[in-house]
Amino acid sequence: MTNTTKKKSEMSEAELDARHTEKMRRKKEARNKILATKTTEKGLIIVHTGKGKGKSTAAFGLVFRSLGHGHKVGIVQFVKGAWETGERDVLNRFDDLVTFKTMGEGFTWETQDRQRDIAAAKAAWEEAKKMIADPSYNLILLDELNIVLRYDYLPLGEVIETLQAKPEMTHVVVTGRNAKDALIEIADLVTEMTQIKHPFRDGVKAQTGIEF
Repeated sequence: MTNTTKKKSEMSEAELDARHTEKMRRKKEARNKILATKTTEKGLIIVHTGKGKGKSTAAFGLVFRSLGHGHKVGIVQFVKGAWETGERDVLNRFDDLVTFKTMGEGFTWETQDRQRDIAAAKAAWEEAKKMIADPSYNLILLDELNIVLRYDYLPLGEVIETLQAKPEMTHVVVTGRNAKDALIEIADLVTEMTQIKHPFRDGVKAQTGIEF
């Protein structure tokens, strides 16, 4: 009986180790063949959407990763700008590499003023367009842009056209629930955060270091 036909429960530790080594060798060989075909380098359009928590959190993870490589980063917050956030306080210490524009005034149910929300969204978008047109930025985060697109505060066609015309090596990350289909279509990487449990449902309020 060979190692390949034996059940794992019937194999010695040495046989299990040998089987594992051979399996990993084949996996590495297959992986190397796949990696050899990946030769394109380009700036990505990345979308974080879905009802689950973590969209902006993951995006700021990319921001800090870029900073670790000494890359220039631009951030425009379309909704949460009125909030005091931990990430903003940290990133303000990197003013030589980070441009941080906090343009929002809170969620739409807080302002309760559609025209004011539209004006804030347009002002934020003007700042975003300046950043996108500047090839010195490696990464641009458009935090909660999906929210203002959902309410049609900005022309979707213009946003799509601007993103498609970005400098070749610039990465742009868009966050927020309910990403538009047209945005998903042009994106290179789309992640949907799925909510399984959330403490808010059990009466736990938003806490510093977790939500903001």
